[in-house]
Amino acid sequence: MATLQERLAELVPEWRAERAKLLKEKGKNEIAKCTVAQAFGGMRGIKGMICDTSVVEPDKGLIIRGRPLLDIQELWPEQTFILMLTGKIEPLDGEMVKAFQKEMDRRAQLPQYVYDVLEAMPSDSHPMCMFNTGILCMEKESTFRAMYDKGMTKADYWIPMLDDSLDIMAKLPGLAAAIYRLRYDKGGYIDWTPGLDWGANYANMLGLADPTGTFAELMRLYLHFHCDHEGGNVSANTCHTVGSALSDAYYSASAGLNGLAGPLHGLANQECLAWVLETMEKFGGAPTADQIKDYAFETLRAGKVIPGYGHAVLRVTDPRYTGFNAFGKKHLSADPVFQTVNTVFEVVPKVLEEFSAERVKAGKNPIANFWPNVDAGSGALLYHYGLEEFPYYTVLFSVSRTRGMLAQLIWNRAVGTALTRPKSVSMEWIGKNA
Repeated sequence: MATLQERLAELVPEWRAERAKLLKEKGKNEIAKCTVAQAFGGMRGIKGMICDTSVVEPDKGLIIRGRPLLDIQELWPEQTFILMLTGKIEPLDGEMVKAFQKEMDRRAQLPQYVYDVLEAMPSDSHPMCMFNTGILCMEKESTFRAMYDKGMTKADYWIPMLDDSLDIMAKLPGLAAAIYRLRYDKGGYIDWTPGLDWGANYANMLGLADPTGTFAELMRLYLHFHCDHEGGNVSANTCHTVGSALSDAYYSASAGLNGLAGPLHGLANQECLAWVLETMEKFGGAPTADQIKDYAFETLRAGKVIPGYGHAVLRVTDPRYTGFNAFGKKHLSADPVFQTVNTVFEVVPKVLEEFSAERVKAGKNPIANFWPNVDAGSGALLYHYGLEEFPYYTVLFSVSRTRGMLAQLIWNRAVGTALTRPKSVSMEWIGKNA
């Protein structure tokens, strides 16, 4: 098979047959129970949706189509997107990846009205608001909506959803880079370069100096690592819910990204870097391990958290952090900000363990997780290459995560996932019946 579209045309009937088989044979089997605490606690841990693109295991981290992230960390974003959809790793020089990159070249140009909309927004608009608006204003281009309005069968829904997704994905780097250059007064827009890969194009369009090509390498890694995190996180779950109403990919992805803009989801990397820089300012440079230990205890005993440590699901060091840390040691080991991040990693888990024991002695709940998540280190790498505008960091996250949301949308339309409509109950009902 030479193209992603042709490969999916083969896979979709297999997915539908598997779905039908599972429903017939196991449709009445129970996969989860819900406690009152879970209902009040954001449905944490309740198994109630299907996501084939990836899973997150508490003791392993992100697994994409059965492959632990660090086993496939060399993949480029184009390969990751194909893997999420097909379950197969295509070689970088293979026909499918080359055809995919040509699709990106063909679709990458932003419509002029997108620039007009961005330039009409207030000059102090948040970059995430600009990014989501840019995606949403392109909804008029939706192939899915046009075909749905004309009339088509449910069996074909995935085809225009794929077309919309390829269009959005091709335009993400140009949109995000245009926002960066406009919002932070970096000069004129930089065009997409045909023949250059997706991650390197984004790096190039941002306009940051990259004489050795390592910033482009970081962008490929960053866009690969953040692409997906199963289906229950806020952005993916929101996109899934909106898409289940047969909203097209523009409506659905924009909705998901509005969730990603929230402080509890996409803001973490800038908060982590801010804490590291605050620590360095306090000590006049890269602090010692003992200084970090003392400041970490000071932070915790003041009732604050150490950003980047702990995760809603993970109970080990986030493999994405491990991958970024290895990149930092290879390319910027002398950078004082990276050195501080690395020392924090060596010190803070032990501090959290000791502090957790203090809490238990005081009759309080222990700390569930001592280990860093991806956000503990990613900001320091961006900062090293001159990307110092913290509010923009969530846009970088969004460029990557949108690919996972789009892959999930395509899969859901392919297998015919139903309208999302969980049953809710009142507190009065719980009081009487639970």
